[in-house]
Amino acid sequence: MYRIWLLFDPRRALVGLFAFLFVLALIIHFICLSTARFNWLEGNPAKTGMIESAPFSMTVTDIG
Repeated sequence: MYRIWLLFDPRRALVGLFAFLFVLALIIHFICLSTARFNWLEGNPAKTGMIESAPFSMTVTDIG
């Protein structure tokens, strides 16, 4: 397996790999932004349910 690095320069291969992965990540994010479901910048806000709390009353007693 080490002989593969005798054919390819490791620095150029890793720079090329990271550049490819960065471009792939950008493409995936732009594809997600182009859909209505996954557009987190201009999409509709997420629907959340209203949480209603029970009425709370506390009585203070004087212990003395």
